[in-house]
Amino acid sequence: MSVDLRGQAVSRTLTVLISSHNRAGLLERTLRYLNEASHPRDWSVEVLVAANACTDGTHTLLDLYTCAASDPATREGRLPLRWVAEPRMGKSHALNSAIPLLTSERVAFVDDDHRVDSGYLENVCKSAERYPEADILCGRILPDWDGSEPAWVHDNGPYRIYPLPVPRYDLGDRPLASPQETTTPGGGNLVLRTELFDTVGDFSTVYGPVGRGLGGAEDHEWVLRAIAAGAVVQYVPEIVQYHFVDPGRLQLGYVVRKAFERSASAVRLGSTGDGKGLVPPYMIRKAGGYSLAVLTSFGSNERRFHLVRLAASLGEIKGHMHAWMDGSAQSRS
Repeated sequence: MSVDLRGQAVSRTLTVLISSHNRAGLLERTLRYLNEASHPRDWSVEVLVAANACTDGTHTLLDLYTCAASDPATREGRLPLRWVAEPRMGKSHALNSAIPLLTSERVAFVDDDHRVDSGYLENVCKSAERYPEADILCGRILPDWDGSEPAWVHDNGPYRIYPLPVPRYDLGDRPLASPQETTTPGGGNLVLRTELFDTVGDFSTVYGPVGRGLGGAEDHEWVLRAIAAGAVVQYVPEIVQYHFVDPGRLQLGYVVRKAFERSASAVRLGSTGDGKGLVPPYMIRKAGGYSLAVLTSFGSNERRFHLVRLAASLGEIKGHMHAWMDGSAQSRS
């Protein structure tokens, strides 16, 4: 609880921001876990949903929720909710449409296929008080395994699939200042000082995923810009979200496509294009090596591993070419 100039107690404010595209069922689940989480007493918390080009029952779900949350007979335990419809397809467009609507001092990002743990909201608010110097708080994202997943996702041997097509961000059980020196956090579990948008700007529509597209690095790109502008980042392990495990994402075809697009986005974001259109020889050698390894693999685990690494190496080539084209376009403008 903060105090104003007259010495009166004033609640601090937090907005939970969710972008969602045609996943009404998962969104309803996410909202349920937010409502079931312990609500901090000294903070005012609301939810803001950016419905991105939704054609399913998302709008109806949000209207029904809003009515229930405003009715004294049904609002108990429900966080207040506002929502905005963004017709342009793309997560970055959705998030950018919500930014001007933010009035709270902090904004927490929750994906529509995440569930927060029971202490999530309280830990977000406590952490904002514990680390007042931090402009960005990042927490853990853990796969929401339920035991039905295939055994290979837990394999730590020589044919371990990395990274898995289920997001994970876990730097251990201890708080860590400047976690970006280990690995840059993504947008699935960030808590920002809202005024950062005034200096850092919107999310890039170049990197963000569109619909069910498998690319996307708009969150990493935004965080890198914020850090370059002087933002202070703090890792807080108590801020925990669990990512829904879609069985379809554990099929070989999806794993291969995701590895390809993830590598392409990472290389493009890293601006490894050096102004030359030629693909670096080491990228070609890597792709050739993995192609040969696929042909000579024995057993499903070995073949799966080399297929995924081949896809990732081809994605690097795509990312290099996109980075080169980005640089060429900038030089012409």
